[in-house]
Amino acid sequence: MCFFIKMWVYWLINAFFFLYLQSIMSRIEDLPESFVISTRQTMGEQLFAAFVEGLAEEPPVSIRINRAKCDVEVEEGERVPWSADGYYLPCRPNFTFDPLLHAGCYYVQEASSMFIERALRQYVSSPVEMLDMCAAPGGKTLAAISSIPEGSWLLSNEPIRTRASILVENVSKWGSPRMSVISNYPKEISKSKMKFDVILCDVPCSGEGMFRKDPQAIKEWSEQNVEKCRMLQREIVAEAWKCLRPGGLLIYSTCTFNTHENEENVRWITEEYEAELLPVDVQEEWHVTGSLLPGFDGPVYRFIPGVTRGEGIFMAVMRKPGEWNVYDIIYTAPTFKADGSYRTNPTVTVIHNGVILQNHTTILGTTEWIGFPQVKQHGAGPIILQSHGDPSEPISVADLFACCMS
Repeated sequence: MCFFIKMWVYWLINAFFFLYLQSIMSRIEDLPESFVISTRQTMGEQLFAAFVEGLAEEPPVSIRINRAKCDVEVEEGERVPWSADGYYLPCRPNFTFDPLLHAGCYYVQEASSMFIERALRQYVSSPVEMLDMCAAPGGKTLAAISSIPEGSWLLSNEPIRTRASILVENVSKWGSPRMSVISNYPKEISKSKMKFDVILCDVPCSGEGMFRKDPQAIKEWSEQNVEKCRMLQREIVAEAWKCLRPGGLLIYSTCTFNTHENEENVRWITEEYEAELLPVDVQEEWHVTGSLLPGFDGPVYRFIPGVTRGEGIFMAVMRKPGEWNVYDIIYTAPTFKADGSYRTNPTVTVIHNGVILQNHTTILGTTEWIGFPQVKQHGAGPIILQSHGDPSEPISVADLFACCMS
């Protein structure tokens, strides 16, 4: 009797294992053969099996709360661990008919892409000027503006006009006064000579990370498209690098898995531009995967369905060599009485590297300037400000304006 029970249990285990393998094979059959071969080789058998199994699972539903409009906790939701404002929902409601969505109280955002918040909060502590180079539909842009300090400004760019209109709609709903939207190609932005402290390059990619949510991404995948995307990504980064101030941050991200568009491009950036690859604090229980490129062990972050609770993305944070040394000036013009005398004096606010040196300081009369040990009189000549941290080199307002415009 005991023998038959053992045989029955053995048969049952093998039957379940056979069905499990059959289900995995059926999922693999839906994927391009060359993708299966290359991805299995990149991930290894264990990670690849978890990924294939994850493709059959229902994608998690998550939202990001707009604290500026609706500072509440989602009682039925579960916190996205790498985001202060992200929540997983137990099921997918009918968002279309929710007035709170259209009022910008929250945004339906995939959980993995909220990781941008983790990087920004770790490395950005003072006001910055930030560029999102390829921003539509706007999830990472909204996460960014909610993560960088007050006083910052974010320029969201989307080169494709049809997608830019979607970006405008989402940014408008969010309602932050510290955001602007443009539609230009990266080369046009670099020609403008604008400079930024942080640039996000969420570059167009082969879309392997979207296979679970978008069957069309599977049909469009090819090895030729991977190579095409890899070269386009480098072109975008090259233009973005021209716009990045010394000491600034470049955040590179894709929604794909292969190392050609990910680690190989990150390695190219570090070698070509001498960028410093920066680590982002993560917890082991998040199951974020590191580098999968042999011989490259730099801090990069890959989210894989079936391993991490979210869709597929890749992200790396890099710093441009040099020291951030930027002056920003806000000049307030005087107002006058009927007799021509001053009603209010002209003032100037001077910001150096995000630190306010002078805040609405009166230009005429007796003014104590930061950097000068004594009270200094200002006449009709050029206004002289002290270079922060170097009392031997005064700087004229004209020089500072030129610095800001360059």
